[in-house]
Amino acid sequence: MIINIIKIFIPTTIAFFLGIGMTPFLMRLFIKNRLWKRHARIDETINADKISPTFTAIHNTKEELATPRVGGSIIWLATLGTALIIFLISVFIPNEITEKLNFISRNQTLLLLFAMLIASLVGLTDDLLTIFAKPGTFANGFPRGYMISIVLSIGLIGGLWFYYKLGISSMAIPVFGILPLGMLFIPVFMAVIFAVFSSGVIDGIDGLAGGVVAIIFGAYSTIALLQNQIDIAVFCAVVTGAILSFLWFNIPPARFYMGETGMLGLTVTLTIVAFLTDTVLLLPVVAFPLFATALSSAIQIFSKKYFNKKVFKVAPLHHHFEALGWSRAKITMRYWVISIIFAIIGIVLSLL
Repeated sequence: MIINIIKIFIPTTIAFFLGIGMTPFLMRLFIKNRLWKRHARIDETINADKISPTFTAIHNTKEELATPRVGGSIIWLATLGTALIIFLISVFIPNEITEKLNFISRNQTLLLLFAMLIASLVGLTDDLLTIFAKPGTFANGFPRGYMISIVLSIGLIGGLWFYYKLGISSMAIPVFGILPLGMLFIPVFMAVIFAVFSSGVIDGIDGLAGGVVAIIFGAYSTIALLQNQIDIAVFCAVVTGAILSFLWFNIPPARFYMGETGMLGLTVTLTIVAFLTDTVLLLPVVAFPLFATALSSAIQIFSKKYFNKKVFKVAPLHHHFEALGWSRAKITMRYWVISIIFAIIGIVLSLL
């Protein structure tokens, strides 16, 4: 156990300091290329053709429109960089210690690293469209239908990989046992990845998304460790370290925002981690703030469309609290507290 903890600690530390170290260079790149949003946002939970004064007051401040939006690239660059550094050390300095530290394995983490890279690059493309596209084209990134199609396509590929390559076609139900799904596993995988992707709307307040997602990946590192899936435990811990390096600069006032390049990569990766650890049904518990936030947006859209009424002053949920007068610091801290509570509950339930 001590050796496994050391194997987790060292790569996590490398990821954190690698992220901290690369940030000044990336910041110069962000500022030099003016990688911030050029156009005001609209509240798509109300009507794409209307402007919500409350939404505008929250989102379209001078500070928000002048803050770089691709900060999430630090997370996946630090994660992939750490994996590459440790792998190269194990290749050029082969010994028992370096080989033990290497957490790239075909059956546990290779899929995670590849999925994070692809999803993050798709997210980066969306961010760049948001930054450079002219109003009326892709000024808000990929149109909603395009992004849904992309995410579902990723989900389809992932589901097929799990079903045919990994031979996984069931889900564990805590206490009750195994639920066989057969080929239904594939659409279930697609549905879960879409649901988790939808929770990316939590990225709306400085420090909020980073803190919440870091806690979630920390919880999954613990769950994987308890299952003796050490490489997955290391991977999740490395992601946590990388997120903390991002959070160092994202705490108010934020030097940059996470953007889709961070959230898409993290949500896709989180989904795969949940399936690899067979804790999919615990995901809404471990990641409760993500699902609650996504659900608030869905409720707002449904209520406005069918009843012409808003349930929340502004959706998603954290902006509702902001509209009620809560400070951003209070919202962020309380989200973090709730995240820790539900992460602990999820870890306990994973033992049943």
